Amino acid sequence: MMVVPLLLLVIVFNYVPLFGWVYAFFKYKPGIPLSETPFAGLEYFRLLFGANSDIGNVLKNTLVMSFLNILTSPIPIVFAILLSELRGQKLKKFIQTITTVPYFISWIIVFSLVFSIFSFEGIFNTLLMQFGLIKDPINVLGNPSTAWYVQTAIVIWKSTGWSAIIYFAAIAGLDSQLFDAAKIDGAGRFRCIWHVTLPGLMPTFIVLLLLNVSNMLSNGFDQFFVFYNPMVADKLEVLDYYIYRVAFHGNDYPFATAVGMWKTLISIVLLFTVNKLAKKIRGQSII
Repeated sequence: MMVVPLLLLVIVFNYVPLFGWVYAFFKYKPGIPLSETPFAGLEYFRLLFGANSDIGNVLKNTLVMSFLNILTSPIPIVFAILLSELRGQKLKKFIQTITTVPYFISWIIVFSLVFSIFSFEGIFNTLLMQFGLIKDPINVLGNPSTAWYVQTAIVIWKSTGWSAIIYFAAIAGLDSQLFDAAKIDGAGRFRCIWHVTLPGLMPTFIVLLLLNVSNMLSNGFDQFFVFYNPMVADKLEVLDYYIYRVAFHGNDYPFATAVGMWKTLISIVLLFTVNKLAKKIRGQSII
């Protein structure tokens, strides 16, 4: 009986909204009842993959951003190992707190901080020009050739401390007798990390990695909404932001719903594919 309220919440907030998928099959216009709206069938799905669709570039941006995030996913594990090797407990807690705080900062404030540092009149350009390293200010937030990497760096700064908490817990759960046995065999700190800590963290890392892979089409919305500008529009338009723009800027709710449906179905396929892969690699499935 204790699980009933939780199930009700899941049904209300996760399954009842799925009724909205019906709008993908009608030529819906706001203000007109659905019963008076012409049936469109699969028209919006055909537009999604039509010659004039810009979904190809949007999908490329989404996958590249997800790939860069997956590529940098070992950073929290390295950070957690290095921090756990610090001797001073006060210093360790101080660094852990400082690096976790950015996770709780809203993307609006993050944009304000980044803009104040990297704008033409910001600290970054001011220092480089004062030291004579550049003659003209660098447009960091408006450079399409570096837009993906800048956003990835911001994500690393914002999430590394938070993500490392899981690895701190995993390190704390490692059997201390393994470290004692390794030291008796003559292992130093580096060899203890290599032969005891890293193998102990691998199951946690692989599960998180597989979950990230299954969630590749979901980059989030907030970050790209605040950093989006015309100069980097072709690089930062990911699926979540594209759905928002089509629905609320273009007032094309049926097409936006069709894109959302397609994204959800592909994500489900990815999830079960990754689950099957995990079962083959580890002998255990993640769902």
